[in-house]
Amino acid sequence: MENKQTVLIVGASRGLGLALVEEYCKRGFDVIATVRQQTAALQGLQKQYPDSLEVHEQVDIVNLDSVRILHDRLKGRKLDVLFVNAGISRANELTPLQVEEQDYIDMMLTNALSPMRVVELFHENVLTNGVIALMSSELGSITNASAFWELYSSSKAALNMLAKSFAARHSNDSRAMLLIAPGWVRTDMGTQDAILDVSESIPLVVDVVTQHAGRPGLRYVDRFGKTIAW
Repeated sequence: MENKQTVLIVGASRGLGLALVEEYCKRGFDVIATVRQQTAALQGLQKQYPDSLEVHEQVDIVNLDSVRILHDRLKGRKLDVLFVNAGISRANELTPLQVEEQDYIDMMLTNALSPMRVVELFHENVLTNGVIALMSSELGSITNASAFWELYSSSKAALNMLAKSFAARHSNDSRAMLLIAPGWVRTDMGTQDAILDVSESIPLVVDVVTQHAGRPGLRYVDRFGKTIAW
């Protein structure tokens, strides 16, 4: 019998992360999901997929100690996919002059620095033909900047830069690394003004990740696998 593939999804309690958990469970993966605290929706998925969904609570991506503890718990576990999803948006309509400094600091820590710390820690857990995926955004493109949600956009641009630097430091790595933009999706973070339902985004996102297994190098792509300008 063929061994099941394993995915670690960091930031899985709701929204896009929860949808990723469900999609990978449907596809027969062993799923390791992290949350700060358990949610009813995730508990429901655990009941539906008791043999394939493993949840680790009290993992806060901005708390490096909690991420290190998770790394110790999963020592030696091999991953086909590492998917770092955690992110926040604040002060969406504000300018740099208007934003509260702490709101901006929180976005940069959650959306840029902390995801890359996860990658630094778990990189070696990913199989050499596996995929490291980070949930980015079309708004992270400097080329296509439009001043929409500009502060959030800058945090995603920072994530992209840190990922590009990581890839440069690991230029001979055989793993694929994806900065993937799911589109503007209706979630608590994306707001109800968004144009896509999670069902119109996440299955395509998972398709793109799957298609890149065994394809070394960093790519910045949308949910269709199309390259986005840096």
